[in-house]
Amino acid sequence: MPTLHVELFEGRTKEQKADLARELTQACCRVLGSKPEGVDVIFVDVRKENWASGGVLWSERSAN
Repeated sequence: MPTLHVELFEGRTKEQKADLARELTQACCRVLGSKPEGVDVIFVDVRKENWASGGVLWSERSAN
């Protein structure tokens, strides 16, 4: 029963998240032998002001 935590910038659509959840579930079933109902996917939307890479907030990068 894998539980996948996916953190991403806010702004993805419900449809994009549904598509990703379906693809991740299929991969778990194929690779791990899981049953679809045993795979959980938890999405966490993060504002760019709350995420930094290389010491720089994404909200402050010129190519947001």
